Amino acid sequence: MVTKSELARMIDHTLLTPEATPADVDALVKQAAELGTYSVCVSPNRLPVATPEGMVVATVVGFPSGAVKKEIKAAEAARAVEDGAQEIDMVIDVSLAVRHRFGELEEEIAAVRAACPAPVVVKVILETACLDDQAITGACLAAEQAGADFVKTSTGFHPAGGASVHAVELMSKTVGGRLGIKASGGIRSTETALAMVRAGATRLGLSSSATVLEGLDD
Repeated sequence: MVTKSELARMIDHTLLTPEATPADVDALVKQAAELGTYSVCVSPNRLPVATPEGMVVATVVGFPSGAVKKEIKAAEAARAVEDGAQEIDMVIDVSLAVRHRFGELEEEIAAVRAACPAPVVVKVILETACLDDQAITGACLAAEQAGADFVKTSTGFHPAGGASVHAVELMSKTVGGRLGIKASGGIRSTETALAMVRAGATRLGLSSSATVLEGLDD
């Protein structure tokens, strides 16, 4: 059984609503420190973010649609790193995955990877709810070939839905042990979070972190 502190260290405590103010971000960081989460994830226009020592700062690129030229995503990622981001969650051109254009998808991810070399962590958001299994598998392999560190299920903003156990299992089967697996989108209960971990998730993107963690013992 995962303990509260163990699960907390898997969480990117997230605030990506368009109306979020600097005060809201300050409150997010304060709550993340109280909960002991691994990181905070905020919109790029809210960077830089002051955090306690040891807390990682993540941001998003091409968010939420992914319908942005790869050069723009790369430039956005580079600027975010300049502004203090240590992890970049990029949204792919989802249509490339839908059409199984995995070579072009790899090129897009590689452009972002080149713009923010290691030790910056690159997570690739696939928007799995609108992809078939072949698209999910192919996109995961493209992310791996492009040098990404994680594959991630969802933005949480797509009408098709967020994370599913099936998608996480498939992602884990495809690249688990080599890439991290981040489940995000619609995870609002302890039960759902633990189901994602059992399916193979190594990181969770949550805006309801306090609610999820209160269902666990230390």
